[in-house]
Amino acid sequence: MKISRLNAIEEYVLSKKTVSIDELCEVFSVSKNTIRRDLNELEARGHIVKVYGGVTAVLPEDVMPLPVRSGLNPSAKDHIGRLAAREIREGDTVFIDSGSTAVNVLRHLPPRIKITVVTHSLPAMVEAAKYDNVNLISLGGVFNSSTSSFVGIGAQQALSDLRITKAFLSATGVTVESGMSNTTFLEAEIKRGVVAHSSNVILIADSSKLGHDATVTFCRLQDISTMIIDQKPAPKYIEFCRAHNVRIIWE
Repeated sequence: MKISRLNAIEEYVLSKKTVSIDELCEVFSVSKNTIRRDLNELEARGHIVKVYGGVTAVLPEDVMPLPVRSGLNPSAKDHIGRLAAREIREGDTVFIDSGSTAVNVLRHLPPRIKITVVTHSLPAMVEAAKYDNVNLISLGGVFNSSTSSFVGIGAQQALSDLRITKAFLSATGVTVESGMSNTTFLEAEIKRGVVAHSSNVILIADSSKLGHDATVTFCRLQDISTMIIDQKPAPKYIEFCRAHNVRIIWE
């Protein structure tokens, strides 16, 4: 219950930007002492900060709006999307995340293939809706304009009833030591839920993401089935993936 309340409070603050303690007490029907304890824990996550009489949202500096991210390394992202689409088979239930690379997977779907696409990404929903042979399932939640996706408890709860055949997940950072990481807690929570409900987790990332850590780790590298990248990675990634039975595809 406490974790659910913490997530709900964080979601509420991020959507409202600035909220008073009195408002939080009223909305969540808890005492000021409870709210203050909750805010102390949430502040440690790095997405909100306490101010006099309330709390305000703090967005990480490296969270760029999706249109900006989509314009970076477009040829690499298109290449990765083409390689990733080859992994999809008839009847698959496929998750497409909110990364700027992921929507390219849909643009290279095999003709007339019948699959189910699950996504919380608005651009992915628009792309998937173009195909009458694709069964589209959208996750609910609160719309996050910086990622053009729906996040929060509604999206997480929707995942609990789904079984995903192949999950295509992007990452802000990828390292052998920390695994796959993202800049925002709410996006990372969605990705964690997807990992828990997927038979195959497929990392799709251009080579610029390797060797960097972001704020929140959501998946260990040894827990994925496949890494799809735009060029041959450094030897340590090849050795690590070979040792943990992870496929690497770059051409």
